[in-house]
Amino acid sequence: MAVRTASYLLFGLFVTFHTWGAWANMEVNMEDRVEVYRGDTAQITCMIASFEGIGGMIIQWFYVTGTGEKQKIYYQDSTMKVVDKDTRFTERISVNGTGATGEVVLTISDVQLADEKEFICLIKGLDGTSEGRTKLKVFEKPDSPTIEGVQTGISVNEDSPSKIGTCEVKNGFPKPNITWYRNTTPLRSVPDEVEVVPSVTSESSGLFSVTSDLNLKVVKEDKDDEFYCEVTYFVPGGTRMTETDRINISVFYPSTAVNVWVESPKGKIKEGDSIELHCFDNGNPPSSVVSIKHLDVIHIINVHIFDEQSLDNNVLVLNNVTRLDSGVYQCTALDSINFEPIHGNTSVFVHYLEAAVVIPQDTVVAQGAEVTATCNALSSLKTQTVWLKDREEVSQGHTLTVKDATFDKAGMYVCVVTVPEMEGMETNGSILVNVKGPPEILKPDNTEIETYDTTVDLSCKVRGFPAPKIIWTTSDGQVLEKALEMMTEDGVQSRVSIQVTSDITASCNASNDHGTDALTFNIKTTVNTTPTPVTTTTTTTTTTTATTTTSTPTITTATTFSSATATAETAIPPKKIRKEGSGVIIAVIIICILLLAVLGSVLYFLYKKGKICGRSGKQDLTKDKSNKDNIVVEMKSDNTEDAVLLGVNGEKQSPNDQGGAYLDVQK
Repeated sequence: MAVRTASYLLFGLFVTFHTWGAWANMEVNMEDRVEVYRGDTAQITCMIASFEGIGGMIIQWFYVTGTGEKQKIYYQDSTMKVVDKDTRFTERISVNGTGATGEVVLTISDVQLADEKEFICLIKGLDGTSEGRTKLKVFEKPDSPTIEGVQTGISVNEDSPSKIGTCEVKNGFPKPNITWYRNTTPLRSVPDEVEVVPSVTSESSGLFSVTSDLNLKVVKEDKDDEFYCEVTYFVPGGTRMTETDRINISVFYPSTAVNVWVESPKGKIKEGDSIELHCFDNGNPPSSVVSIKHLDVIHIINVHIFDEQSLDNNVLVLNNVTRLDSGVYQCTALDSINFEPIHGNTSVFVHYLEAAVVIPQDTVVAQGAEVTATCNALSSLKTQTVWLKDREEVSQGHTLTVKDATFDKAGMYVCVVTVPEMEGMETNGSILVNVKGPPEILKPDNTEIETYDTTVDLSCKVRGFPAPKIIWTTSDGQVLEKALEMMTEDGVQSRVSIQVTSDITASCNASNDHGTDALTFNIKTTVNTTPTPVTTTTTTTTTTTATTTTSTPTITTATTFSSATATAETAIPPKKIRKEGSGVIIAVIIICILLLAVLGSVLYFLYKKGKICGRSGKQDLTKDKSNKDNIVVEMKSDNTEDAVLLGVNGEKQSPNDQGGAYLDVQK
């Protein structure tokens, strides 16, 4: 029995070693996994190594079903290549290689999610059988993730975690993963504080959609936090990550303080300004009932009545404030969650500047005396004072001192009080300084007046105090009525109108309790005389005589050039002529007219006698050529009896040398 058992053991070891030797002579190497996107083409490579040589090899491809069974999809030997029918890969696979090169490639086109299987490459050869396995992994990139936060506010007084929002990512394969973040911190489930609730949906396409809800026990600090989701999904060769948009949540929390402040004006406040007081509590939502109290005066802002936008208009406006509006303002808000009153205070101070007071108000001093005045204005801030006279600064400080009073120093002095710290705070006062003394007439630039008009306006300005009395008189003893009299700071100004028919003298007479003064105006009348335009006619005659030596009839040609009549009408500007010389002017005019008449008669007589204009000469028709050198002009002067004859070339000739008639021009 023992011998039989030992024989069986030896036979088994022989068979085992023989089989191992056969397998050891054939090796098949394949990748652990091949990864592709859905719809792409997958290539699964089978690497063959044989120590006895490759020949007569049988190649078969299988995939493992969901139940673990092998399903053959391809067969190949040296005589045939067969794709198995009625499998899910029948129309989509092909095999390249015979094993002679040591490589066989299975190609699967249009890979689908259900193609994610384990594939087996089985090789049978002369030296044995060997197989290799590869898993095919299929991927689908999911859609962009979305996030949606709750639209309502979340109270910090909730007992359990409240929903913050929902993240969703659709159509991924394999299943994507969602992680919630608060700012930059990932959120994990914590009992009674944080709840992350995921859910997975398998779509009809075989893809996965994942949804994740975040529930949180909120606190006041969460009002400024940002929440978002991070989605991680698989791709061939690794993983990818994408993020959603950020969201904020509305957190409702009770008020712990009330803020009240002066929104405008910024800085210091002065009387007359308008103040805007703003009052807000720090709760959410803000209180809808707010009141502002100042001493015994209560201004209640009921925003439900006056403004629908109650959260934006807790404002109290005080117009034209005074110093009485200074003090502490208290704002009270009723908390909208716990319904408890919350208070806040602010102080308001209204600066003021009272009207300036000048002492004394008006004063009268003698010439040479000294005047002292003070100007004060009560203010809550430091002031600055200047004194002005005729809009020019004459002194600085609250006290004005005028020494050696004169009429020039009399008049209105204005003190201007300002607050350098605040623009627009200003007040002023004034004092009228009168200097006693006799009248003093301010002499104008000219008292000698010449006029064409029949009415002359005269003005007389007089300084003095008491105000002088002014009387206008003329050289013929008349007293003129005053047309206008006006009081000035230092005296009186008077104006009169005088009817002028001849030369006259007018006087301004001023007097008061201290003396008199007078000013005289000399008025001379003039007439406007325009001389009659004088018309002067000048006639010039030129005679040309031509002489030849032939025996043909003599022709004498007289050529006469008459200048155009020139009328000189020169408008002489009006001259101021005194009436005493008007008779002489008239006599001169008459003499000129007589002389013109005589001259006209002489010219007319000469014309009739043929002495001018070529009427006395005969034309010599036998002369066909003229000698320009024989053209002469006779010029006569009232100062000499001799005539000077000028040739055309400018040579002087005697009357005896002229070849013909000549022109006689007399003045």
